Amino acid sequence: MPSITSPPEPAPRLSSSPTTGKALRNIADLPGPKRWPLLGNLPQIKPAQLHLQLGRWAREYGRYFQIRLGNRLILVVADHEAVASTLRDRPGGFRRTERLEAIGLEIGIKSGLFGVNGEVWQRQRRMVMAAFDPGHVKAYYPSLVKCAERLAGRWSRAANANTVIDLQADLMRFTVDAIAGLAFGTDVNTLESDEDIIQQHLDKIFPKLFTRMISALPYWRYFKLPSDRALDRAMVAVNAAIDGFIMTARLRLAADPARRSAPQSLLEAMVAAADAPGSGIDDDQVAGNVLTMLLAGEDTTANTLAWCIWLLHEHPGALARATAEARSVLADSAAVTLEHLSRLEYIEACMNETMRLKPVAPQLPLQALTDTAVGDVAVPAGSVVISLMRHDSVDDAFVPEGRAFKPERWLGESGLSAASAKRISMPFGAGPRMCPGRYLALQEMKMVLLTLLARFDVSFVGTADGREPAERLMFAMAPVGLQMRLTLRDSAGVRL
Repeated sequence: MPSITSPPEPAPRLSSSPTTGKALRNIADLPGPKRWPLLGNLPQIKPAQLHLQLGRWAREYGRYFQIRLGNRLILVVADHEAVASTLRDRPGGFRRTERLEAIGLEIGIKSGLFGVNGEVWQRQRRMVMAAFDPGHVKAYYPSLVKCAERLAGRWSRAANANTVIDLQADLMRFTVDAIAGLAFGTDVNTLESDEDIIQQHLDKIFPKLFTRMISALPYWRYFKLPSDRALDRAMVAVNAAIDGFIMTARLRLAADPARRSAPQSLLEAMVAAADAPGSGIDDDQVAGNVLTMLLAGEDTTANTLAWCIWLLHEHPGALARATAEARSVLADSAAVTLEHLSRLEYIEACMNETMRLKPVAPQLPLQALTDTAVGDVAVPAGSVVISLMRHDSVDDAFVPEGRAFKPERWLGESGLSAASAKRISMPFGAGPRMCPGRYLALQEMKMVLLTLLARFDVSFVGTADGREPAERLMFAMAPVGLQMRLTLRDSAGVRL
């Protein structure tokens, strides 16, 4: 997102739609909230609630409206068809914003797939997609089972002691352990230790990246708050850990060259792909993608799981059906297999319904590379367009009873489809830059839900004050203050 020191946008040169030939509206002519002199709408925005603010404005001003941040005009789009078209028009027509890339590099985040653009993105995409190939992910499956066992053990101890579980913190321990094991072949095991050092460092990065992106002035270049100094320390520690992961992977590949054709971790697969002749990938770019996987894999999957578990507890009928499915799938088995995960149809529907209602990426800012159009609005090159990912997916006009939690809507031929080209809910994005880790994320979520529902009875999920958990945006959208209480199954449980 641009700073208030960005130059004004150039005058639009595209006056009619290249597809329909109809006249286009200009961003400056669109409705929008009243703004302050010089600062525009910046004083009205609270970073942690930005997605909610934009959603309220969309309901007030329509599915295309404008906001001004300083002297830069921004187009906000809530029309799912236009959003999908914009997402598919990458990397040729739109890119991640220059501000995201610049601030990420300034913080010390090396170039990774999430923030890079153009030819560099294309090279890195090939490497990362090779690493996230479903066949590779299946090979790392035993590591995922180990993490699930440890999570079950942690929750069993809490259940026996009748203690409250910090739901989101435990889920983030699981996702960090899973990513480290699956992606790097490293057993960090935060689930069985209170010394979750890498997790504590990771938790400082996304929030500061987000707040700096929407800051009116780059104060940190002149003086640093305690949180800025903590970020600096975190980046040093995380980058050192990542360099260690890469060095260890290279030593394993050197000791056993056969692993290059059959890598035992995503990192080994990335290093092997990077070392291929003409790859154009160096260790810094590998490191950037390692950090991307840690950050994205921790926040997004853990937050989705937390929202899903809360929604299930709020809807006893859905919880009962999901529990029955989990226990039926594992009725005659002592160990979880990928085949078991593939049979969790209703649980997968619960996941899709959660991502529709509580997308962890409720908005996505992109920057136009050329003069173009979004819907019936002219978008000059360099303009920033913020896509609202949830607006239409909870609108009764597009999804009946759109704000209700109804997982069954994802089942059957007449239901919603996560694979439809015309889908309204797009939690993993769309087009060439769709999330490459979606298959792994879905497997992790199924494993956690199967572990929870097959081995425990959920007695409570909620906040300490009994209110609905607030949505907090810190790059990813998270629930605030969710706690959980579990009891072990009264009947003979299934060993995972």
